[in-house]
Amino acid sequence: QVQLVESGGGFVQPGGSLRLSCAASGFTLDYYAIGWFRQAPGNGREGVSCIGRSDAYTYYADSVKGRFTASRDNAKNTVYLQMNSLKPENTAIYYCAADPLNCSGYLMECESQDSGYLEVWGQGTLVTVSS
Repeated sequence: QVQLVESGGGFVQPGGSLRLSCAASGFTLDYYAIGWFRQAPGNGREGVSCIGRSDAYTYYADSVKGRFTASRDNAKNTVYLQMNSLKPENTAIYYCAADPLNCSGYLMECESQDSGYLEVWGQGTLVTVSS
């Protein structure tokens, strides 16, 4: 079965940190970029970050630059999103998605939701930032 599973979400106070994981099964992430998206209550899905086939190739939304860091561990078939200095407005369900176009699919999805370029989506993990 081909799937992505996010984990690491939870409840955190403003200023706190969480590390999200995106684990692949049924396929290898070696040849995929991974995009991170989030959807807050009542809002549409928005792009957060993308890490390319090389972990030195990354994109970040302006709102998270300097606070969030994406990385990958191909040996574990897993990518990570380290989230620091969390804010209440970061509360959302966070999703990862496999991008066969080395972040070009992520960028197209940012411009047009449901663009169809991202092949596999995870089920999401809930991040709640509140005092």
